[in-house]
Amino acid sequence: MPTRTSEPTAVTARALAPDLARGFMLLFIALANSHYFLSGRPVLGGYPRDGSSLDAAVTWLIATFVDGRAFPMFGLLFGYGVAHMVRRHAAAGPRAVRRLLWRRALALIVIGALHGLLLYAGDILAAYGVLLFLGAWTVRWKDGRLPATAALFFVLCALPGDDSLSISTDPPDAALLPPDVATAVVERAHMTPWIALLGPLGFLCPFLLGLWAGRRRILERPEGYGTLLRVTASVGIGAAVLGAQPVSLMLAGITPVPDRPALELIGPLHDATGVLGGLGYAAAVALLAHGLGNRRGKVVEAVAATGQRSMTCYLAQSVIWTLVFTPFLLDLSADLTVTSTAVLALATWTATVLLAHHLHRRGRRGPFEVLVRGVTYGRRRV
Repeated sequence: MPTRTSEPTAVTARALAPDLARGFMLLFIALANSHYFLSGRPVLGGYPRDGSSLDAAVTWLIATFVDGRAFPMFGLLFGYGVAHMVRRHAAAGPRAVRRLLWRRALALIVIGALHGLLLYAGDILAAYGVLLFLGAWTVRWKDGRLPATAALFFVLCALPGDDSLSISTDPPDAALLPPDVATAVVERAHMTPWIALLGPLGFLCPFLLGLWAGRRRILERPEGYGTLLRVTASVGIGAAVLGAQPVSLMLAGITPVPDRPALELIGPLHDATGVLGGLGYAAAVALLAHGLGNRRGKVVEAVAATGQRSMTCYLAQSVIWTLVFTPFLLDLSADLTVTSTAVLALATWTATVLLAHHLHRRGRRGPFEVLVRGVTYGRRRV
């Protein structure tokens, strides 16, 4: 039988909405990750308790619109992209497609493990790799099974018992702020595997929904799913904002810290509504992309280019965190505030947008996208 070469989608053939969503959400990921490096004062949920009124306002904004809202959307887009890969290579047969996905998973696991050991202990790439390795079996599930299983994991992750909200006077642990290189590698070698193995539990719900949506190409064809997207955007974002308030107001110092049983309720509420918010953000960006049509200015082009190079830009953020916060480098974790760290996150994201746009104008992919695609597709014929 005739064969054809497995190749990635050309940049010019990519849909705008998924890339634009990834580009925007990288800003949210920068805001969500950077404040956890702050030290030298009592913290609650990763936020210092002795900041100014401006710090309190920034804390409320991040806890309401960012924390626990960006990563679910990336999980959805990850599943959406997997559905696209499966559709493009369906003619090769299920076994060949599964091997294709497993090679991509292996690349993510290796890059994520190195990222976790050398730069950032909170790496999620390895978790996505483990998720894809297991999720390769779900790509052949019937449509009804995908949302049903997603709903089950949504309920499980929303059960009371979250213990992440607690006041501590201790600095971030040595995995985040290591005193030397040897300590960094040792401490992160313990943490990285746990995140890689447990992370997929939190991402499975949006991943399965992304598979379901990707089969229908909902984000690429909003003209046929306008009602669904509008309802998802309004309900999802609305639920995320409302569901965040018990935690957001507490972190901002507006309401007192409740007792432990209440914390074990409001923490999972914040996380569960964050999943809905991630879905809502994806739907809102799809509607925005549809409204833009062919009227794409330089800003939209640059943000979409960032989404096309999301792995490279995500890893670039970790380089900045390492330089700025590591004790044996610039060591600014005790000097920056929530506000100044948010400004740093915004500046870092802006720099990656400019870099991505430069690569886009030159017709070049990001280096890590090239690496992963090379491992995934190679020169093998399927």
